[in-house]
Amino acid sequence: MKNWRDALISDSSSLRDAVARMSDSGWQIAVVVDANERLAGVLTDGDIRRALLQGRDLSAAIPDVMNPNPVVMESRTPVSTIRNKMRQEGFHFIPLVDTNRVVQGIATIDELVGAEDRPNPVVIMAGGLGKRLHPLTENFPKPMLTVGDKPILETIVSSFAQQGFRNIHLSVNFRSDVVEAHFGNGEEFGVNITYLHESEPLGTAGALSLLHTTNDLPIIVMNGDLLTRMSGDALLEFHDHNRADATMVVRETTFDLPYGVVSVDNVAISQIAEKPKQAFLVNAGIYVINPDVVRSIPSSQYLDMPTLFNNLIADKRKVIAFPLHEYWIDIGRLEELERAQVEWTS
Repeated sequence: MKNWRDALISDSSSLRDAVARMSDSGWQIAVVVDANERLAGVLTDGDIRRALLQGRDLSAAIPDVMNPNPVVMESRTPVSTIRNKMRQEGFHFIPLVDTNRVVQGIATIDELVGAEDRPNPVVIMAGGLGKRLHPLTENFPKPMLTVGDKPILETIVSSFAQQGFRNIHLSVNFRSDVVEAHFGNGEEFGVNITYLHESEPLGTAGALSLLHTTNDLPIIVMNGDLLTRMSGDALLEFHDHNRADATMVVRETTFDLPYGVVSVDNVAISQIAEKPKQAFLVNAGIYVINPDVVRSIPSSQYLDMPTLFNNLIADKRKVIAFPLHEYWIDIGRLEELERAQVEWTS
């Protein structure tokens, strides 16, 4: 059981501190307190993502982003009353305080009601050739390479299982026999696994045309060579809250330019920026797609996700970005594989 004190953070901290605290503690909330542990506000995972989309830097002060007037309940409140409040209002967390607003604990819906199974389908792309990792992947599927004490793909499946996602589909092609021999029907891993067999590579979006589900819920799609501590529940909540047709998980990457950048107006130099940093949002290889979008994908035709998203944008569909601040690594090259083997802990 998580210790609620791990979610406390000082009101003098930055967003970067909050991100680190959430990552280390596993909480999707930071309860902001003063020096006497009196409640100053609450900072949620969603607050941080909205701030990043608004262009705020992680060095921003927490009080500039947090909710200073969150819903709280007295710590002496009966559990049944707290549970009913959380159910009625849809709260995942409620800080518990004494009469002086000193934090005494955090009520969570998982502890009071129990973690719910998520019926949303999860499709994991596990059919790539992994050419950049040759010779390791010449006759072995990249998602089955080991990081820590288990294959990358098993870590992904287990993470979804722990979050309540049981409906797993693995899109397979190259050396699918290795994947199927390891996972079977998924019972050993606490999930139900079905396989989408690509007779030829169809791309990250084209493979979804093989998905036949009566479930009318948004579908999570993830590349099978990623390791991340992202919450699937937070991703779906963000997608649903924004009434999106498709959501792409994005992460910030920065480049240090080795030269001075010169801005010119006609022939006059207006500014010289010496070796500036440039930041970009890049595709993190994780998506949420509404089922009507999936049903519109042509069968047996190659289609990658960027093309699908561009098509949706051209059709005026609502396509949004979910900014990722949690740990993430794409194991596409030997350097990333070696780094993951050092950094990743189960």
